[in-house]
Amino acid sequence: MILALDQGTTGTTAIVFDGEGRPVGRGYGEFGQHFPRPGWVEHDADEIWEVTRRVGRDALEAAGMDGRRLTGIGITNQRETVVAWDRESGKPLHRALVWQDRRTAQRCDELREAGHEPLFRDRTGLVLDPYFSGTKIEWLIRQGDVDPARAAFGTVDSWLVHKLTGRHATDYSNASRTLLFHTGELQWDAELCGLLGVPVEALPEPCPSAHVYGRTSEFGGSVPVAGIAGDQQAALYGQACHGQGMGKNTYGTGSFVLENAGGQRPPPAEGLLTTVAWGVGGRVDYALEAAIFVTGAAVQWLRDGLGIIEAADETEALARSLESNDGVYFVPALTGLGSPHWDPYARGTVVGLTRGSGRAHLARAALEAIAYQTVDAVRAMEHVSGVALAELKADGGAVHNAWLMRFQADVLGVPVVVPEVSETTALGAAYLAGVAAGLWSEEDTRRMWREAARYEPGMGDGEREELLAGWGRALERARDWARNETGDGG
Repeated sequence: MILALDQGTTGTTAIVFDGEGRPVGRGYGEFGQHFPRPGWVEHDADEIWEVTRRVGRDALEAAGMDGRRLTGIGITNQRETVVAWDRESGKPLHRALVWQDRRTAQRCDELREAGHEPLFRDRTGLVLDPYFSGTKIEWLIRQGDVDPARAAFGTVDSWLVHKLTGRHATDYSNASRTLLFHTGELQWDAELCGLLGVPVEALPEPCPSAHVYGRTSEFGGSVPVAGIAGDQQAALYGQACHGQGMGKNTYGTGSFVLENAGGQRPPPAEGLLTTVAWGVGGRVDYALEAAIFVTGAAVQWLRDGLGIIEAADETEALARSLESNDGVYFVPALTGLGSPHWDPYARGTVVGLTRGSGRAHLARAALEAIAYQTVDAVRAMEHVSGVALAELKADGGAVHNAWLMRFQADVLGVPVVVPEVSETTALGAAYLAGVAAGLWSEEDTRRMWREAARYEPGMGDGEREELLAGWGRALERARDWARNETGDGG
């Protein structure tokens, strides 16, 4: 039995998996969100810990067992969120700064204007953005009154490892999201840490993702904490995308497309992030990542902003009611465009409306936009890797929309596959812990992954290219508007 702790942005899920990788017990609890100023987002690290330990016990109780029967514990977590705690007392020194927090945007601009972005890009595979952890740690030191001489800094996984085992450690996948980690050398980069004023000795020890970090008696017995990965890397592992060129998309409010790039660190890629996927045994795999800002949020906007639907699941029937999109496209750049375009100035745009257009057209256009943005991300990855995607594994809320999954397969031109266990982040953490603890081999985890549904492409090449060309024209309209508004349109 493996206990997976899936520590997310609004709550923590705990799932007990049996020896065949099937969920047999679950617990869930939410915690507070703090917004001290516009654009600032914070969490209480102690509350995260208390919720995590409680839902872990709830999952064990639901499974009818206690911790003495566990083979290992796996952790997956919201990435980029930073915790600072006192090395002696173990108490938090400030609220956690959440990945959504934008307070260091100006600092990122300063670093970019000073010409430092190529250095960060080359060594970390990331772009200078307040999304990542490094400038958050710098802020805690410079403006948060955190004394670096007595502080331990880490992402949420390292906070939980500290609470469970007393060790200050993280895994390669989480370290690679900090702007401070050289993903080729697999160690903290002294020059980057120096630029941000972060002492290397205050950072956690980076370790492989499948690794025994220590033991805990928190849930009864003495159980190894044996697997860690950031949520999107854990989902990639949980989807059994263990070979180069295998990819998944997690459909949520936004979407994260990751493709296994194999054992060679890919060079910085225009419009994409490069990151460590995981370390297992003596092997390190890398990944290409595309962050799409608005996918499910576009459907939420139809519901909450326009009021043309009452529930998200109405969109499937509305989309089916039309034989085609009738030339209507929706570019959901409601917060700019993410990968592979990275255009913060683009704005949401609807094109192709006529007197005959109705709410079904807007609902279908929102679903189609989810699929088109995924195609853009996958094509960018294929261009960089030189490896064509054979199939896309899908997870997240949108996989319950069969119309969307079939359309996604059609416009990608490859099958879209939905797993039996939909909570793939927790499953990935469980797989990693099971491998490290000796319960499973990697081949076992690939065997245990089970398909629930497969959507084969049925669209002809001509129709596919026509639809994608229309999407491309709509994208240009969304971006042209922004260039004209900012005076860059000529």
